[in-house]
Amino acid sequence: MNPDVLAIPVAPQVNEQIQRFLRHLDAERGLADKTLEAYERDVRQFMLFLSSYRGTSVTIPMLNDLDVRGFRSFLAQRRAEKPGQTKGASSRSLARTLSALRSFFRFLNHHKIIENQAVLAVQMPKIPHSVPKPLSELKAGNVMSGADLVQREGADPWVLARDSAVLLLLYGSGLRISEALNLNICDAPTLTKDVLRIKGKGGKERIVPVLPVAIQAIADYLALCPYGCEGDDPLFLGEKGKRLSPRIIQLVMQRLRGALGLADTATPHALRHSFATHLLGNGGDLREIQELLGHASLSTTQIYTQVDQKHLLKTYQGAHPRA
Repeated sequence: MNPDVLAIPVAPQVNEQIQRFLRHLDAERGLADKTLEAYERDVRQFMLFLSSYRGTSVTIPMLNDLDVRGFRSFLAQRRAEKPGQTKGASSRSLARTLSALRSFFRFLNHHKIIENQAVLAVQMPKIPHSVPKPLSELKAGNVMSGADLVQREGADPWVLARDSAVLLLLYGSGLRISEALNLNICDAPTLTKDVLRIKGKGGKERIVPVLPVAIQAIADYLALCPYGCEGDDPLFLGEKGKRLSPRIIQLVMQRLRGALGLADTATPHALRHSFATHLLGNGGDLREIQELLGHASLSTTQIYTQVDQKHLLKTYQGAHPRA
């Protein structure tokens, strides 16, 4: 529990409900750690705003009496530019904030702490439509074979082998960078165990296959790694022997962008987008791609059909009786 929650200007009863709500999100809804942190921060910011707005500590009756204007004023303040910042919160951030507040007030209503549905009348901010920006198959292949182009002078061979293995997992298995770097030694794939059991967002588990080339890259890295590791020790290590930071792989991709002339959108996460788009473009089934990516909803996966219009046209021509 973040100690900052205890420091916000609220009555003890409100503080108790905030903590109950966060425990509920963690234990019963199984939200990802990052989502929990974001919801906690959103509720804390709302309480700080409300205390300032009303000029006193937040109480249960105050929450019960809130109307739509109070929520809209909070969102407007967050969207507004602030001194020292170029802009306020984005529509995407505000939508998440409003989702957090809706969840919190539903929780309070469900447990009969208050009877106030006003937050549900606040319209969700419109989020700009965005489409994933994958690499082409050629450029993705160049990234997979180009890690040695961007190594710092004097870098150890095991570091090169490590970075290559991580990049192959991101593109070859469609992992999120956090999923790849959270793997332990006991998770390492082998020729006789060519799958990974991945725990993704919200604790959702999935099984993903691993390409032979990635299995070999991991074996090469482990053979060169100077640190003796086993069991639940991290699979991918930094140069000081601790679990590898995502920032290191982000810097590898940054140097690759310069060496290979790639766009700024060529990030570690773009390799996951590339995995999905290239599978779809080569005849992969959308439902199966959904499972491989660990998406809870098919609608999330369907965004890749907007990237690969060529695949859609091919499907149309092959399926429509008059095409």
